[in-house]
Amino acid sequence: MDDYKASKEAFVSGMTGSTVFHVNLISGVALSSIALHSALRSRVQAFGSAYFLAEFVTLVMPLLLSMTLFAEAPGALSLLLLVPMLVLLLLPPLERGTPLPAESRDEPTSPNGRSRAETPLIHSSQSLNPLPALTTYRAHMMLMTILCILAVDFPVFPRILAKCETYGVSLMDIGVGSFVFSQGVVSAIPIIKEISYLQAPILPKLKTISRKMIPIIVLGIVRVVLVKGTEYPEHVTEYGVHWNFFLTLALLPIIEVLLHPVILRIPVALLGLWIGVLHQFALSSGGMKDFLLNASRSNVVFANKEGLISLLGYVSIHVLGLSLGTVILPPSPSFFRKQQHQLLDGPSSHRPSKLDPSAPRQNAKIVIELFSYSVVWWMLLAFVRLGLEVSRRMANISYVLWVAAYNTSFILGYILLDMVFFPTRTLKIRDPTDPSGKRLLIEEKGPKNSAPALLEAINKNAFILFLLSNVATGLINLNIQTMFVGDMKAICVLCAYSMGMCGYAWLCRRKRLWKM
Repeated sequence: MDDYKASKEAFVSGMTGSTVFHVNLISGVALSSIALHSALRSRVQAFGSAYFLAEFVTLVMPLLLSMTLFAEAPGALSLLLLVPMLVLLLLPPLERGTPLPAESRDEPTSPNGRSRAETPLIHSSQSLNPLPALTTYRAHMMLMTILCILAVDFPVFPRILAKCETYGVSLMDIGVGSFVFSQGVVSAIPIIKEISYLQAPILPKLKTISRKMIPIIVLGIVRVVLVKGTEYPEHVTEYGVHWNFFLTLALLPIIEVLLHPVILRIPVALLGLWIGVLHQFALSSGGMKDFLLNASRSNVVFANKEGLISLLGYVSIHVLGLSLGTVILPPSPSFFRKQQHQLLDGPSSHRPSKLDPSAPRQNAKIVIELFSYSVVWWMLLAFVRLGLEVSRRMANISYVLWVAAYNTSFILGYILLDMVFFPTRTLKIRDPTDPSGKRLLIEEKGPKNSAPALLEAINKNAFILFLLSNVATGLINLNIQTMFVGDMKAICVLCAYSMGMCGYAWLCRRKRLWKM
């Protein structure tokens, strides 16, 4: 057992990674699968009782194949998905009178019984319209994470996609940062709904968020106990001897609350970038890099140096995700900036606020802003990499910029696909109940869109699935010597594992099991 543990640790250690282009190609398969699925939804009648199986084949299997059998040729796999998509585009779009299963789930209704899509949007509630592209992005990111954490233990998963030892880029490296970035995006929701939350007293907010994070901290501690108790193979240089990803995830929302007074006053993206630069200064000029690479693990702090030192880099990623959330979640990219100005101006302005977070989104403006951010992040990354290679272990500025560029670009891709396959128009009409005729109502016309049903199910209970996948991965590794399993048997195990995870999500799709 000790010999196998040592061999297994060596199997996942010392990696130098792949290239940014290769990682983008593999991830691009996710966009191709959504393009095919969207073409099917918009041009082909529903699959009836086989709907779950159809979604599993079109949305999950391509991701599994992209990181295993097609890892060396992800472009070919994307082509295999895009060719039938192009053929389907030759068919006329379906009439939208009868919604597909993916579109008939718990649709909100107006007081007169009509669906929200049929009702002129007279906005008064402080709620945000759903963003299907964000659901798709977060679910696909979770799927990639769930698949990778088991697949990496099999030889069918190329070593170049495993986490790099110190420097380099790989699929699993971007997965860790994307998880944090995604958490940052959705953390913008309460701020957009009620901007005054940023001005609320810090201490009560800290108490509230800390209570919510206690279960995650407990899970992190339990994981340490189980790993040490079962002599499970572990990679110490990822986070340290006792630290793990759960502890990092739990601390980030708490640190965000401490930053609320600053978030209120300066552009959020600039704050995230400043934190990343400060972290890099500590690494390069403050001696933190030498400490991380060379210091012996002589006490509990030194033993967990990777987790502690990389934390500030992950704070930067989280804040940049929050910044993106303030762009894509409200009705317009400038919405949050206007909220900031209104709140800072105080009671000097006696005009009622016209900012309504439930108004229809101005997708064209959002796309332009996302494209601009993507270009900026990719250009900064290219410049910084001239003298500083990417390091997930340190979460240095190159890694922060890579995560921001990657996630901004792919969220842009998901939004563009929705705009192509499910276009909508926003109209302004006069309110017939207003005698003056000056008040306008905003009406959104076009096909009702929603994320694929399976992806919505995964997103609804994403963290529970993440926990289950960790448990399942541990049980499989304790019963199978995965590093000696052949490719075909490995694919069968991975298919059964992914089918089990998705099946559980599908069965629980009607309710949220854990609300964080």
